[in-house]
Amino acid sequence: MTSSAQDSPAAGNIQPGWQGRFFEDFAVGDVYQHPLGRTVTEQDNISFALLTMNTNQMHFNSVYAAKSEFKKPLVVSTLTVAIAVGQSVTDLTQNAFANLGWDDIKMTHPVFAGDTLFSESIVLEKRESASRPHAGIVTVRTRTLNQDGAEVCSFKRMFYVYKHGAEPLEGIFPEGRTPLSLEEHA
Repeated sequence: MTSSAQDSPAAGNIQPGWQGRFFEDFAVGDVYQHPLGRTVTEQDNISFALLTMNTNQMHFNSVYAAKSEFKKPLVVSTLTVAIAVGQSVTDLTQNAFANLGWDDIKMTHPVFAGDTLFSESIVLEKRESASRPHAGIVTVRTRTLNQDGAEVCSFKRMFYVYKHGAEPLEGIFPEGRTPLSLEEHA
C-alpha cells in the first residue's frame, strides 16, 4: 500500500505563516502596536539623504548642525516616515495592493541617530470598495514614538486591502516536489 502526500503526518499539520490582515479583519477602533522597534543609525541617515538627493546639511554635516538649536544632525524626516510605514506593514498592509494617500503628516519631535522608533496605528474607517469586490478601503492613523515615549511623527493613511480568498492571492506559494516531513529528518 502506498501513501500519498495527504496521508503523510506532515500533510495534515501544514500551518500557514502569518498572512497579515485582510479587509474583514479590520475593525474601527482597533489599535495595533507594531512589533518591531528600529534604532536609526548615522549611516541610515546619511545613506537616506544621499539616496533621496537631500542636500540640506542639517542631516549630514556635524559642524553645520552643531550651530543649530539641536547641536547635532537631525534624521531626515522622510526617513522617519518611511520607517513608520515599514513598521506598520506586518499589521496593516501585508495584503494591500495600493496606497491611496497619506494626509496630515506631522513631525512633532526631532529624531537623532541612536533613537529607537516604535509605531502604532488605530483604524479610523473601513468601507467596501465600489469598484473592486475583492477588496476594501481602510483608513488608519499611525504615530511613531521614540524610546522615551515622545511622539516623533504621525499621519493618516488610506489603502486598498484584499478580502479573504481574493483570487489574486491564490496559488502564490509553490507546491514542493516532495512534502516536507519529519521522516526525512529522522
